Amino acid sequence: MNLLINFTIALRALKVNRLRSVLTMLGIIIGVAAVIAMVAVGSGATAQIQEQIRSIGSNVIIVMSGSMTSGGIRVGAGSVLTLSEDDAKAIVSECPAVALVAPSSRGTSQVVFGNNNWSTVIQGTTPEYLQIRDFMVESGRPFTWRDVDGSTKVALIGQTVALNLFGGTDAIGQIIRIKKVPFTVLGVLAPKGQSAWGQDQDDVVMIPLSTAKKKVLGVSQANARSVGAIMVQARGPMLMKEAEEQVVALLRQRHRLQPEQDNDFTVRNLTEVFAAQEQSARVMAILLGAIASVSLVVGGIGIMNIMLVSVTERTREIGLRLAVGAKARDILTQFLVEAVTLSLIGGLIGIALGLGASILVSYLAQWSTLISGGAVIMAFAFSALVGIGFGYYPARKAAFLDPIEALRYE
Repeated sequence: MNLLINFTIALRALKVNRLRSVLTMLGIIIGVAAVIAMVAVGSGATAQIQEQIRSIGSNVIIVMSGSMTSGGIRVGAGSVLTLSEDDAKAIVSECPAVALVAPSSRGTSQVVFGNNNWSTVIQGTTPEYLQIRDFMVESGRPFTWRDVDGSTKVALIGQTVALNLFGGTDAIGQIIRIKKVPFTVLGVLAPKGQSAWGQDQDDVVMIPLSTAKKKVLGVSQANARSVGAIMVQARGPMLMKEAEEQVVALLRQRHRLQPEQDNDFTVRNLTEVFAAQEQSARVMAILLGAIASVSLVVGGIGIMNIMLVSVTERTREIGLRLAVGAKARDILTQFLVEAVTLSLIGGLIGIALGLGASILVSYLAQWSTLISGGAVIMAFAFSALVGIGFGYYPARKAAFLDPIEALRYE
């Protein structure tokens, strides 16, 4: 008998006891659906972390002005401006693993255009900041070092600021006021989205560092060249650790810190943090998929159980077929196809439920899910293997029944 005939016979046999067949397939259905849904949740978490890594820029290290101890009291990071523009120049010139640096100072202020106003972050920085953080200018142009050297009153605005100040009108060339100082809008930044810590990266106004210090944010009386932070870009992902070590060593030397003294600055390698989170998400995805796949094994045991019952119920039928000339391999194939058919039908239903569950979880729980074609194929293939693996023993038992004993079975 060919496979098509065997498949037809298998469907006919499954229709005889439809409820039993459905209950038998239930383990496979739940297993396949669970694998697809759980892998989608894990893959979505991994993809979200990767997107956050891309949003902060590539190979980025943040050096922040920091904490220092005075009179036995340790003040928090950023409360004392211990970094300077000279530190930034020294880092890019004396640290071989560093490609770019961008000193910056930031604060918040009300930005006014006509009758509209918006409170936002004012970021005073240099042109390299856009390159380090992978900010793109959607319309207009970025400011240049000529603007920094000349302390020109020009600004780049994020999408959130543009929407709240200008609505749908063109912002390029318009005059906005920051602390009553007029600034010309040079460009509008491309959408960036939320950062890993939930901050709206589009809610920002970027202006030249010199302009920010002289006109908006003010200058430190202790050091006019001080800055709040320095953005550092390593020459490659493999040089991140080396770049961090070089920056720390150089700044300790420049700040004349003794070996027993703590750093008066803070270094954050966000890529390492995100890489650890990404690895955790991947492990979680594998773990969730492995737990869900247990349902497939349970479903396979159910198939084996019901196939053994089917062999017992159809012993006389098997004996009759063997008596009229059917070979052992024909009986083996018949019952094996029946087991695989159960698994494949359950697998198809499970795929549909798994896809639906992934969409539902994304909608109701507001989780990021990513449906993987590989997970769907893997779950379906595994369901077929379960049918073959757990259906083989009952099929073999049926194939090697003694025809005479089978015909005499009551």
